[in-house]
Amino acid sequence: MSSLEKIALFIDGSNLYATSKALGFDIDFRRLLSEFQSRGALLRAFYYTTVIEDQEFSSIRPLIDWLDYNGYTVITKLAKEFVDATTGRRKVKGCMDVELAVSAMELAEHVDQIVLFSGDGDFRSLVEALQRGGVRVTVVSTLSTQPPMVADDLRRQADVFLDLADLKPKVGRDPADRPRELRQPPQFLARGSIDRGDRVE
Repeated sequence: MSSLEKIALFIDGSNLYATSKALGFDIDFRRLLSEFQSRGALLRAFYYTTVIEDQEFSSIRPLIDWLDYNGYTVITKLAKEFVDATTGRRKVKGCMDVELAVSAMELAEHVDQIVLFSGDGDFRSLVEALQRGGVRVTVVSTLSTQPPMVADDLRRQADVFLDLADLKPKVGRDPADRPRELRQPPQFLARGSIDRGDRVE
């Protein structure tokens, strides 16, 4: 791989969090940035996440602020809280798929490779469209869990599939080593029943 290859990272925050948690480690975002800077000319690293609208402060805020000041472009959207008509339970609905897809298509003509951190099968058509435009797409998720965190059709569509379990030595951190303020799970993931739209179907 040429060291001059232009790369952009697109991180589906809730999906990456769920994947790393299933594998039993935390992502060290400073190391993650360094890893992909070593693979080419890293132009952008986007991090997409939702936050709950009625909370002034959530436990994901320190992470968002840190990423924002340390080389990531953070895109957030307010999640909607509603009561499920069938079960009567409060749920949170929030999905960043459209925002991520639009940004990836806009940036496609400026990069050689896009690295997508998500196992969500809804992104298969995005990957296909990027490839038609001449962009190589690497998908980062995992097959090492039961069930796998990556949709089979997304993995097959990608030019390269990187298993997050294999990246652990380069981008991982033991949960016990994380900063104190980040030891609680992000609030939007800690709620009871959440529809994040990132399940593999």
